[in-house]
Amino acid sequence: MITFLLSILLLVAGYFVYGKIVEKYLDVDPSRQTPAYAKADGVDFQPMSTWKVFVIQFLNIAGLGPIFGAVSGAAFGPAAYIWIVVGCIFMGAVHDFFAGMMSIHTGGMNMPEVTAKYLGKRMKGFMNFVVAFLLMAVGVSFVIGPAGLMQNLTSIDKEIWLYIIFGYYILATLLPVDKIIGSIYPFMGAILLFMAFGVGVMLIVGDINGTHEIMELTPAVLKNWHSNPEQNMIFPMMFIVISCGAISGFHATQSPMMARCLKNEKHARPVFYGAMIAEGIVAMIWATAAISYFGGPDGLNAAMSDTGTMVNGVLVKNAQAADIVDMICKSWLGKVGAVIAILGVVICPITSGDTAFRSLRLSVADFLKYDQKPIVKRLVVCLPIFVVAFFFCKVDFSTAWSYLGIANQILASLVLWTGAAYLINKGRAHWMCSIPATFLTFICVCFLMVAPLGFGLAPLVGYIAGAAVAIPAFIFCVVKGRRSVTLS
Repeated sequence: MITFLLSILLLVAGYFVYGKIVEKYLDVDPSRQTPAYAKADGVDFQPMSTWKVFVIQFLNIAGLGPIFGAVSGAAFGPAAYIWIVVGCIFMGAVHDFFAGMMSIHTGGMNMPEVTAKYLGKRMKGFMNFVVAFLLMAVGVSFVIGPAGLMQNLTSIDKEIWLYIIFGYYILATLLPVDKIIGSIYPFMGAILLFMAFGVGVMLIVGDINGTHEIMELTPAVLKNWHSNPEQNMIFPMMFIVISCGAISGFHATQSPMMARCLKNEKHARPVFYGAMIAEGIVAMIWATAAISYFGGPDGLNAAMSDTGTMVNGVLVKNAQAADIVDMICKSWLGKVGAVIAILGVVICPITSGDTAFRSLRLSVADFLKYDQKPIVKRLVVCLPIFVVAFFFCKVDFSTAWSYLGIANQILASLVLWTGAAYLINKGRAHWMCSIPATFLTFICVCFLMVAPLGFGLAPLVGYIAGAAVAIPAFIFCVVKGRRSVTLS
């Protein structure tokens, strides 16, 4: 239990200590007017209360990411704890804070536009491609998944649920941000937080009364526990599997949305850095719960494979992350947990899907320089997006979906490089962004080299290739950052 409690304390301390340091580097100025007022349009630029902005930001970036990713990543063993804590404090929260503040300082721009300002138009084009792919993949998957689950729960045909969910998405994408998203997200966020809190409490209670044991992080257990370690190496695989909860590029598509709603810059650290810390805590709870529930990483791996393992007298095998979440909630939280599990697994993906499509509309509109205040112009951008999304729902999207994890981390590295260039442009030390960016670039390139869905090469080749790209990227960022225009 010491490892678990210390990890939570470190995450909280990270907000108050390192978050405050990052805040100083971002020139947070409470007297400066935010885009929510300077560009108020009643649609996307809409001042909202800080607590709502925080909850919406948390749910936007979280959904089921820090649950499913943490459960899957726990198969690597307690090493996942280190990545969640260190990654969240020094990479993920920094990434989200910079994405939000750079957007605020550029009038509410989305990240491709911000990247063009500091790293050039060519990088903007590449980022636009990654952002569009990532948002479409997230949006489509969060239509198909919930529709399938609802079919199983209600016996209503999946096709009907596809139309219902798409109808909701269109409304959520078109209407002002405070109408649907601002109204229902606080309740959905409460469900997600309550589920994590309940599981966290039962973790501690179970460890105290001996019904299960929380594995401590010691040198003896710090190894790769994965059932297929040859193809699932800790470096780089774990760093791609666990993104939400440590660092996720998807968050950079969400932070600018809330940057357009923030009333005062002094609230930026709680909203951006703080929401990511909250997500890290959720991920830490679920990674620990997954290992403890099955009696250790070996049991978890067995439950997710053909081997199987006995839990409460029942053989569990070939379990997916959703199955594991369902089992833990029902076992530890009773009937309330069963309801929460259903709501979480079905509704939380939808709350990420709608903001993915909303972000895609804003990104396309920014790229085309197309005003989004009139609803007719929002329809012009929105409808083609949903036509494409509906088409992907009808075809085998699995191949493209398999690249979502790496696209997510590539985007995160690009945002960190942009943050480093921003700091260089401001005459500030760039290490808080450039070091994480270099590390994540190394991980991404290495993954593409060694992963089966990439080139499938030997690990050593991947490590060499990762270094060969990450080091020149560091040099490019420093040079480009010094040449970038000064922020207005």
